[in-house]
Order: sequence, then C-alpha cells, then structure tokens
Amino acid sequence: MVTMLPVIPSPAVDAAACCAPLVKEPIGQVEAERLAVTMKALADPARLRLLSIVASSAGQEACVCDLIEPVGLSQPTVSHHLRVLTEAGFLSRSKRGTWAYYRLQPEALTGIADFLTA
Repeated sequence: MVTMLPVIPSPAVDAAACCAPLVKEPIGQVEAERLAVTMKALADPARLRLLSIVASSAGQEACVCDLIEPVGLSQPTVSHHLRVLTEAGFLSRSKRGTWAYYRLQPEALTGIADFLTA
C-alpha cells in the first residue's frame, strides 16, 4: 500500500528578491584570463617556496645560486619555476656576471590580494 502525502503549496517567490542586482562590476573575460594565468603561476608548491625565499631575503632579492639547495630541485627546474614567476610579474630578473638575481615585485602580490579581498 502506497501512502500519499498531502501536497503543500509553496509560497510565492518574488523574482526580484531572488535575483538581486549586482552591487559592483564583475571581472571581465580578459581580466579573468590574465588573473588565471597569474594565479596558476602561484599554484605550485616549489614556486610558492621560491617566492617566499626571495621575499624573505635581504632587499627581497636573491641569487639563483641561493635558491637551488633550499627547494631541493635541480638548477634547470629552479630556473624554469623562476621564469614562470618572472613572466607572471611576481619577480624581476637582473644579470650580474654569470649569476641571475631575482627581486620580488610586491605590486603583483598586492594585485592578487586586492582581487581576493574585494
């Protein structure tokens, strides 16, 4: 035997209350794509460690020679990660003799923080 439950009418839903208007302009497609590339550069544990090491160094600058041993990766792999971080705007690179030095670009981190807290 199947018991039928009574049908309870649902209250009327006001479409205007359900679909509230935006209070600010959402991120556009081009900006979303740019931001995704930037955030993807951070989405790697080795890159986060490298960025942290550079940020923690005197003058927020470090030689590539000082970045290889702390992360436990080969020089070519560290160089690859540093290139990705540089292309994303988190680091700048300067050559001094045979060594490359990487400097933190704080405005890139501020841009990410501003987006996440907006």
